[in-house]
Amino acid sequence: MAGHSKWKNIRIRKGKQDALRGNLFTKLSREITVAAKSGGGDIAMNPRLRVAVDKAKEASMPKDNIDRAIKKGTGEIEGVNYEELVYEGTGPGGIGIILQCYSENRNRTVGEVRSTFNKNGGAMADNGAVSWQFKYIGQIQFPKEGTDEDEITLAALEAGAEDVMSDEDTITIVTAMSDLHKVNEGLRNGGYDSKEVGLTYLATNKADPSREDLLKLIRLLDALEELDDVQETFVNVDIPEELFEEA
Repeated sequence: MAGHSKWKNIRIRKGKQDALRGNLFTKLSREITVAAKSGGGDIAMNPRLRVAVDKAKEASMPKDNIDRAIKKGTGEIEGVNYEELVYEGTGPGGIGIILQCYSENRNRTVGEVRSTFNKNGGAMADNGAVSWQFKYIGQIQFPKEGTDEDEITLAALEAGAEDVMSDEDTITIVTAMSDLHKVNEGLRNGGYDSKEVGLTYLATNKADPSREDLLKLIRLLDALEELDDVQETFVNVDIPEELFEEA
């Protein structure tokens, strides 16, 4: 499946996560704060906040950090007033890229993003120029190995999923944004418990770039994700795992 989740998982398997741990906690805290600000601090009533907190727990983020981030979002304690920004761009070979950013300084963020695109063979795009190739969805993923695809497909659809897709190693359950936790709970009740649950941009129109362009894309994505204000990156292309050894 093309997109952010598989890209992230590959990066983690390649051993980069430990080096990014401090930056990861910063980004997770911002995500929790923004989610709490937009939908309130009650996890049961704010699906987006629940996703953010679950991700933080999965990364072993301390409970005090999580609680403090929520309180910053709800205004119980003073914190930076982050603005949620979404930028679109193209990478080498016309690959579509969407960036989710949390920033307290819009001018600084857009300048850094634009410069990073320009230095790495990409370009920023106008709103809508790239996003038409994506759909914002809820996503639940399971490893294909050891999972009965027919059974989990039936369980997912009965729980309210919109679609079930698979590739060589992953089963991906697609839900409406608002149905993500309802479907996930239904699967859990049926004995299917996933650690890969979240909101994502699903590529509905995939690019078909050259091998050389994919290698350039990997370097561009690495540079973008090193920016403090970039929270998530999404692409409309499948990246073969072996290319990460060459990039």
